[in-house]
Amino acid sequence: MNESVIMSDSSLQTSFQEVEKIIGYEFKNKDLLKEAFTHSTYKDIDCSKSYERLEYLGDSFLNLMIAKEHYLLYPDMTSGELTRLRAANIDTEALARAAFKHGLHRFLRHQDHLFDERIQELMEGIKEYPLHSTGLIHSPKIFADILESLVGAVYVDTNLSVDATWEVVKNLLQPLVMPENLNLNPVTRFNEMCQKFGIKPEYKDLWDDRKEIEIYVDEKLIGIGNNKNKKTIAKNKAAAQAYENLAKQLAMENGSFVSEL
Repeated sequence: MNESVIMSDSSLQTSFQEVEKIIGYEFKNKDLLKEAFTHSTYKDIDCSKSYERLEYLGDSFLNLMIAKEHYLLYPDMTSGELTRLRAANIDTEALARAAFKHGLHRFLRHQDHLFDERIQELMEGIKEYPLHSTGLIHSPKIFADILESLVGAVYVDTNLSVDATWEVVKNLLQPLVMPENLNLNPVTRFNEMCQKFGIKPEYKDLWDDRKEIEIYVDEKLIGIGNNKNKKTIAKNKAAAQAYENLAKQLAMENGSFVSEL
């Protein structure tokens, strides 16, 4: 439901009902739903507010609640481990996946001419990495924004009730990433292996020339990564490939235990 035209009142009402059915919550103030699904490219058409303020609120709410949940559930985890676990559950990729899974993108009112392209990009990324990719795919922020703005709208509609909002929101985020399923960022994982074996990798930044990052060990190319959108993704892809290649090399030299890193 991504028309770049003014929706009739009946169309909006139907959209609102579908969203409420998806999230299992009925809004008292329907204007909040309208605001939550109005992109900045659309707001001038019918003088609607865009979702940006609600997105800000929803983002803050999610950070607080996930931090609280993990702090209470995992008393032995370090702050660094808690930070990585929180990111895996509510970073841009995680939230974009959740919004897409529940079909929330279908209700966004916008005039983003690249929207269909962004949908296709996310679909291809999810197909390649069914679970969180730990930074190997580009997840268009607009999809994460949709979920965050909806969270903000629920929070305001419940008169800022943390408990009532969390009851709605936690179902949208399922399944949450658990500590046993948490993978390190590819760059961190690769660098830790290099440090363990006294290896000094060389990262060659070719982003400006051809959107590419190369990694060398002893002047030998062991990893290449590219991505047209973000340098960090290209670096992660290069590190993931470098890790696999270096692990195979070290396994032959030192034994199969290397693969357990």
